[in-house]
Amino acid sequence: MELAMIGLGRMGANMAERLLRHGHSVYGYDKNPDAVRALVEKGAGGADELGGLASLLAKPRIYWIMVPAGKPVDETIESLLEQAEEGDVFIDGGNSHYKDTLRRGKMLEKRNIKYVDCGTSGGIWGLKEGYSMMVGGDKDVVDHLRPIFESLAPAADKGWGHVGPTGSGHFVKMVHNGIEYGLMQAYAEGFALIGNKESFGVDLHKVAEIWRYGSVVRSWLLDLMSEALAENPTLKGVAPYVVDSGEGRWTIEEAIDQAVSAPVMTMALMERFRSRDDDSFADKLLAMTRNKFGGHAIKRED
Repeated sequence: MELAMIGLGRMGANMAERLLRHGHSVYGYDKNPDAVRALVEKGAGGADELGGLASLLAKPRIYWIMVPAGKPVDETIESLLEQAEEGDVFIDGGNSHYKDTLRRGKMLEKRNIKYVDCGTSGGIWGLKEGYSMMVGGDKDVVDHLRPIFESLAPAADKGWGHVGPTGSGHFVKMVHNGIEYGLMQAYAEGFALIGNKESFGVDLHKVAEIWRYGSVVRSWLLDLMSEALAENPTLKGVAPYVVDSGEGRWTIEEAIDQAVSAPVMTMALMERFRSRDDDSFADKLLAMTRNKFGGHAIKRED
């Protein structure tokens, strides 16, 4: 199939390259001309301006959008609408909030533009391993796009699927990322607990390798943690500061809206916030309060 990939950051560029390897015709655009040139060198077509894509694509055109969530997506869609025609397809493969996706879907439906939301997971490994894709939108449109999803997925019948109407793909991906927060936090706490038992001198990398095979806690995240522990057993030089992409926050907001209990994901997000506070007032206050009610010792700063 033929499509345009808009946004050639690492993930967008890798997805475009994987599609090229599977015989699709890809035309790339990015605000960074070097990113476009790099993709062209791999066999793709390229456009110097977003508006130049329309003349390169056969009708109905397929535009895959891989730009940061929020305003950049709205701006990209607005620009595309200047050249789009009825029947064209917009695919948002980024991490948009599903409520924004619902809004955009209603707006595009009035223009008779097909809109598909594709929650995408796979990161930098997707080029080699394939991507996990949670696809929302009209079933007929998704069926038409099937060759694209089958090429990007780990296998034609594995790792992707149509999960429901417009908005559902980004909704499922949002919850997926919330689960990811909880899993990572549990692993991190477990390894910290083992490593803190200095009298046993346990090799954390060895434990990770043991758990990777046969254990009920084996996973790709554990594979990656094992690699990290092999490369830097003490994590020397790594600051204890954990960022969040935003989807974890959205997941917790959704849990509150639905009154669904989600304590593990919530605490995992709170721990990420906590990691950024090198001078935690809350922890100081906890220490002082413990001293007040129980006479517990306070560790003084140097």
